[in-house]
Amino acid sequence: MAATDDDLDRVLGALAERRVALDLGTLELCFLAALHLRAGAGQLASFGEAQLEDVFGHVAPLVEGPDAARRRAGAVIQRLRDQRLLARVDGQGVVRTGEYALSRLATAIVEFFLDADVLTRQSLSALTTTLDATLAQVVRAADAADSPEAWQVGVVEPLRVTIADLVAGIERRQRGLDLQQEDFQAQIRGLLDADWFGAVERCQELLTSTSATLRELGDVLLRGTSTLLARLQDVLERAIAAQGAQGAPGAADAEAAALRLIDQLDRIAAWGAARQRAWSEYYQYVHRYLRDVVRLDPTRALTHRLREQLAGEAGRSWSLAVAGAAPMRVLRTVAPAREERPVSRPRAQRERDPVAADPVDPQAVLDARVRAALVAGAHALSTVTGEVAAEAPSGERFAVAGRVAHSVARQAGVARERERPWVPATDAIAIEEWEVVSPPRKPEEP
Repeated sequence: MAATDDDLDRVLGALAERRVALDLGTLELCFLAALHLRAGAGQLASFGEAQLEDVFGHVAPLVEGPDAARRRAGAVIQRLRDQRLLARVDGQGVVRTGEYALSRLATAIVEFFLDADVLTRQSLSALTTTLDATLAQVVRAADAADSPEAWQVGVVEPLRVTIADLVAGIERRQRGLDLQQEDFQAQIRGLLDADWFGAVERCQELLTSTSATLRELGDVLLRGTSTLLARLQDVLERAIAAQGAQGAPGAADAEAAALRLIDQLDRIAAWGAARQRAWSEYYQYVHRYLRDVVRLDPTRALTHRLREQLAGEAGRSWSLAVAGAAPMRVLRTVAPAREERPVSRPRAQRERDPVAADPVDPQAVLDARVRAALVAGAHALSTVTGEVAAEAPSGERFAVAGRVAHSVARQAGVARERERPWVPATDAIAIEEWEVVSPPRKPEEP
């Protein structure tokens, strides 16, 4: 399953905190390769210190010449241990001389440089056939599994170990084929540089053979991945059904393992389609180059002359002159621009004569409305506020809500509570609720 951004950040943070790094030169790589080959030839599980020095004494003169210092063996071995490429496996500490073995990282590095294992039709067919047979056994085991142990032994472990290793083998050979294609493209460039016109036939043969190989691989991948995905879907359906019926924890692990393998197979199929598209584009490009450039100029005379002219070696400089074409005129009816009148304000008398009016006390009016609401039976501040604020303009309701609370506190008793809920008084105002526990007082005489 795809890793989330949080998982990616956590992994990268752990790597940055550990300050992981590799610093290997040619001597170190050759030393590791010699240890790997010696271990395979002699069936050695580990090396003693004397054996390490002996192998280094054989490698150093070959890499750096006969005058290479033997005393550098200790420094090189220590650098490899610091980078976790050599691991001490005897467990005796400093009591006696140690035994050392190549780590998994060192083995992977050496195998990358030594193995020329690429994906072929034969290897892909063998791997897909083995995968199909193993998955068929896993499907039968999933049908017969009736306990967590049966799911773990018959389904989960084969999916995690055997089938995962086979799928990893396909992906490793895919990476080898990618490197071979890169070398193949460099080989075509080298053939054209060495023999301009004579390399045409050889380039066409390489292109045709590689195209056939990729086409065969694409056919096998298409058939193989569809069959394997169908098998994994069967395992997935049985695991989901077992979780619903039995609730077995082993079925959940089987589901997760099957989903991971489905993702890997999808990635393998996507790789095949992407390589087919990339090779098709490269194939067409090289054939067009051979047809339009190499065959039209077999002696490369035109190419050399063009380079000389562009470089100015012939005494005349070249430039590119471009004449700008006039735009096409389209006859159409043009509407006259509408004249916009300037914005003006109508004249009016701004000064008004004062008008006599009776004085009105806004607070007295508000107190009267609050008193009327309380007498009518309102026992909550939100109810009083909603009734009084509804008669005020919308722009003044927030200020009215504060004055209503002040008026209620003066005219009636309020219950004291530590926690007072906030309730809506109007559509736009929420207040802290008070409960009125005594009738309103009479208004004070002025």
